Amino acid sequence: MRGRRVLASPLLWVALFFAVLLLRMDELRPVLHWAFPGVEPVIYQRSSFFALFLSHLGLVAAASVAAILAGVSLAAFVTRPAGRDFRAMVNVVATVGQTFPPAAVLAIAAGLEGVPRGVREAAEGLGLSPWQQLRDVDLPLAAPVMLSGIRVSVTIAIGTATIGSTVGALTLGTPIFNGLVANKLPFVLEGAVLVALFAIVTDMLFARLERSLRREAKPAISGTDR
Repeated sequence: MRGRRVLASPLLWVALFFAVLLLRMDELRPVLHWAFPGVEPVIYQRSSFFALFLSHLGLVAAASVAAILAGVSLAAFVTRPAGRDFRAMVNVVATVGQTFPPAAVLAIAAGLEGVPRGVREAAEGLGLSPWQQLRDVDLPLAAPVMLSGIRVSVTIAIGTATIGSTVGALTLGTPIFNGLVANKLPFVLEGAVLVALFAIVTDMLFARLERSLRREAKPAISGTDR
């Protein structure tokens, strides 16, 4: 039964399709020759698609980790008593820094503010310090809502890294811009499809993780409501 559920998972098939295109794009050569007669070559060959993906992934990971650390820190700060007066200013800063959009900061802040009062009172009754309460109670329970903001940020980072190819970064956007310059539409399609699949697979992974975190958070919250 478990095996059937795995095989029926859209994530599995989309990820598999993405992997096949990354590693075996050349198998589409006959189709592309038929669709774009006179274009040669029809497959981008200056670098392997897998190498471009790894470079793209590295840029997204580095930018996302830095943005997540900054976003969580800022959201935690503005939801504490000492930082509430700075919330408007933080929203303005987040608007300027598009790597971590204001929607993501607001989602993280909303998640921290959504922790039930009863849970916080119980933590205080146990003698937890404000830092211990944030680390051991607020952040774990707010994780599902926080993850929705992080999900937005990472998806935007994938698109931003694609545009980075215009200034020399090697990403899955490189075939797109090379194709535009050389008037080779197959390159554009190859890069665009891979970027889209990268974003879709990433979003689906976050969606699955978010559902898992929500299932884990429900018993903890309901237990404090009794």
